[in-house]
Amino acid sequence: MNLKIITPGPLSTVQDLGRFGFMQSGFSPNGAMDTYSARLANLLVGNSQGEGVIEMTLSGITAEFDCETVIALTGADMNPQINGEPIEMYKSIHVSQGDVLSMNTAQKGMRSYLAVAGSFDIPPVMGSVSTNLKCGVGGFEGRKLKAGDCIPLRGTVDLLCFGTRKISPCNDYKTGVEVRAVAGPQDDYFSESELKKFFSSEYKVSAKSDRMGIRMEGEKISSLNGVDIISDGVVTGSVQIPSSGEPIVMMADRQTTGGYAKIATVITPDLKYLAQLQPGNTVKFIRISQKEAEKINIKEQKYFSKLEYRLMFAK
Repeated sequence: MNLKIITPGPLSTVQDLGRFGFMQSGFSPNGAMDTYSARLANLLVGNSQGEGVIEMTLSGITAEFDCETVIALTGADMNPQINGEPIEMYKSIHVSQGDVLSMNTAQKGMRSYLAVAGSFDIPPVMGSVSTNLKCGVGGFEGRKLKAGDCIPLRGTVDLLCFGTRKISPCNDYKTGVEVRAVAGPQDDYFSESELKKFFSSEYKVSAKSDRMGIRMEGEKISSLNGVDIISDGVVTGSVQIPSSGEPIVMMADRQTTGGYAKIATVITPDLKYLAQLQPGNTVKFIRISQKEAEKINIKEQKYFSKLEYRLMFAK
């Protein structure tokens, strides 16, 4: 049982929620840029939230199924079709042997996610099937997908017992977003006036952005005595201020350590908004406390727990 790639799109890779526990060896977590959408796609097809999905960037794949299965698509709407007929996003869709899925270009948003019932039969590397493009490990042969690839499917789901699952989109894909962030850990490298500037300015997403980081264009942030620090750990959501003064938000393929001061950290639940921004879209950073960030994160985890339970009984 396979999914055969006919056309791969500009950047389509197999990702899950990330590879953790190996940063000390220099391996970044990788994983889906928009983990929220990836988790939803998996729940819609009856998988656990952390199974592998195909992440498509800006425009998507065309692929043929050689077996009957159930799929779901979340994230940016790339006008998906089965055999030329439009299908819904955020809904479980039955496909038959020989059916062809075709994706187009995202009008809003940046990344779409394809989950298949039973998931992909890909061996994990260091506990994850996420693709590390820089190291060439994980995912499908450690690289982005190309025409002719046949991705094996597990297909262990009893399709006769599988009901229709449907949820509402979680993101309206505006061209301008506000993301919440906690100041620090090196906020003391910046004056209070520069911190206020950072948290009040509107930035534009640079065309140089990628899976490693979302680069911002706009107000330059000045430090008190330079932005160089002794390299320390970087997390997804860290906002570095390089020598240019223009912020960079570290994302899924980020380095494990960095030598620039980090003025703030975007909270995990808001990373989904950054992951879906196209070049030219705008961002404002909203300052919140660590306690507020923890409450927001707990609320999101409770949402997923309730959603998983509800979808188990969908008919």
